[in-house]
Amino acid sequence: MNHPRRRPRLRPAVTATALPLTVALALSGCGSGSTGGTSAAGAASPAPTGNPVAAVHKVDSVAALLPADVRKSGKLRIGSSVGGPPGAYYPGGAGGKPVGQDIDLADAVAKVLGVELQRQDASFETILPALGSGKYDVGTGNFGVTAERLKTIDFATYINDGQGFAVKKGNTALGKGKVTDLTRLCGRTIGTGAGTTFEATLEARKKVCSKAGKKPYDVKVFSENGALLTALQQGRIDVEMSTINGLRHQAAQQAAQTTFLGEYHRLDVGFAFKKGSRLTRAFQAAVNELIKDGVYARILDKWGTGPSAIKTSQINPPEHPS
Repeated sequence: MNHPRRRPRLRPAVTATALPLTVALALSGCGSGSTGGTSAAGAASPAPTGNPVAAVHKVDSVAALLPADVRKSGKLRIGSSVGGPPGAYYPGGAGGKPVGQDIDLADAVAKVLGVELQRQDASFETILPALGSGKYDVGTGNFGVTAERLKTIDFATYINDGQGFAVKKGNTALGKGKVTDLTRLCGRTIGTGAGTTFEATLEARKKVCSKAGKKPYDVKVFSENGALLTALQQGRIDVEMSTINGLRHQAAQQAAQTTFLGEYHRLDVGFAFKKGSRLTRAFQAAVNELIKDGVYARILDKWGTGPSAIKTSQINPPEHPS
C-alpha cells in the first residue's frame, strides 16, 4: 500500500511492454499494497479499541534465531508504508502515530523477538529497493509475494490478501457481481496505486481488450490513496483497483460511497527482506508463535481481516496462479 506528506501525483500509465505479468520489484501491497497517503475513508476511521499486542512476551527460542549482531543491538530498522485502513493509516489524518493491522503485527513480532523497531514511514514504491541498499532491515506495506519480487526479495508471510475492484456507489456500468475478467473493464478508466501489482497487472494484460475486439481500458496511476478515492468519487476514473481488504473496509465506510466488486487475484503478503537475509527465518518463527498462541487471530479480528488469516507463515511461497 504511504507518504502522506507528499502531494498527490497523477502520471500517465507506462506501456504494457514495460512490465511483466507479475509486478516488477519496485516499483505492493503491494504488490497487494496500499496506494499511499491517507484516504478520506481512512481519516474517518477511528482506531478499533483493544490492544492484543500488550499480552505478547519475548520467546527466547525464537529470539535465538536472530543474527548475533541484532540480538546485541536489540534494534531493527523497518521501512513502513502507511497507506490506508485496515493495513496502516493515520486515524486522525496525516501525522501522528500510525495504526493498523500491519503495525500491530510488526509490533507483536518485535515483542516475540525481544527487539525494538525503529520505524520509518516511507513511500510504498521505495521500500523494496531500499532493502537491497541496506537502508532498512525489514519492510512492511502489504507487499504481495510475486514471482518477480522473489528474484531479489525474501518474504515471511503473515496474511493472504490480493487484488480487487471497486466503483462509486450507484455506478452500474460494469453490471453486477465480481469482476474476474478484465475484458469487463474495456473502454473504462481504471485508477490504481503507483508501483503496485495492480498497475503491473493492468498494464501487462491490456491487450485482452484488443484481442476481444474492444476498446482498451485506460490506466491512471496515483501516489496517494486519498487522491485515488477522490478521483473515483468525482467520476474522473470509473473503477478503482486496490487490495481486497482495503476495498472491503472502504466500502463499509459511509463517507467513501464505494461498492466492492469482489476478488480478482489472491496473493500471499509478507514481511520483506533483502535476498538472503538471516532475519527471514526469525520473523517466520515469530509469526507462527503468534498464530499458535492466538494473538494473531485477535489482531486480525480487531481489524476485521479474519477471513484473510493464514494457518502458518511461509518463506517465499510461490505466487498463486491467476
